[in-house]
Amino acid sequence: MKPLVFPDFNPILVKLGPFAIHWYAIAYIAGLVLGWRLMRRVSQWQPTVATPLQVDDFLSWATLGVVLGGRLGYVLFYQPDLFFHHPLGIVEVWDGGMSFHGGMLGVALAIILYCRRNRINILGFADRIAIVAPIGLGFGRIANFINGELWGRPAPKGWPFAMIYPRVDMVPRFPSELYEAFLEGLCLLVAMLLLARSQQRRAHVGQLTGCFLIGYGIARSTGECFREPDAFLGFLWSGLTMGQLLCIPMILAGIVLVLYSRARRPIPVHQV
Repeated sequence: MKPLVFPDFNPILVKLGPFAIHWYAIAYIAGLVLGWRLMRRVSQWQPTVATPLQVDDFLSWATLGVVLGGRLGYVLFYQPDLFFHHPLGIVEVWDGGMSFHGGMLGVALAIILYCRRNRINILGFADRIAIVAPIGLGFGRIANFINGELWGRPAPKGWPFAMIYPRVDMVPRFPSELYEAFLEGLCLLVAMLLLARSQQRRAHVGQLTGCFLIGYGIARSTGECFREPDAFLGFLWSGLTMGQLLCIPMILAGIVLVLYSRARRPIPVHQV
């Protein structure tokens, strides 16, 4: 099968003078808005964890957690030396460079601070965030594809829908951004919605968050098998990538959280 050629997308959707709207920004906005709308609904599933107004208020906290945590995570996990010598580059988010693991830590901190301030069950609220989080992950990977970044490893001869990235080379590669959008976005979203259908599982607060951590870790590690590692890092310990290494503690934390949640008494219906 003849390989496809990567469409030369313009990473900028609209440019008005010095101001430009990037597809990257649109992806984050779409993920946050759609996640917020779904969060308003799932937060009311029994046992309820928050009011719709509280979900509305948390949107700004989530935005800061995603952007600040994602950028700082990228700086610390992937290119600390570069940004140490060029600190102004830390704020240049329009050039790409966001870490999911950093964004996750940023959102986790936002959840803890917001829930303590508003006397909301932290794990119960985190569970509902975990249900909707794959929406943003999927949009983020689509933005990676549009930007022509994070391309795949060379594909075997005859691999269906292999893609040539002319800005890289003329070697047919896996369109790994789309694989990751499918695994981390669509598949994980469907899995979380199916798991969340159980009221008993929702009542054991923390269980859905643990399932998300495990599910994302598996999806990300699988997708990394098709993705070319970052040139400035390459393969690390035992041939693993940085993304795969960061998923190991994530999966372990998810397992611990699932076991912890199952050992605790479920919270009663109507109680947060």
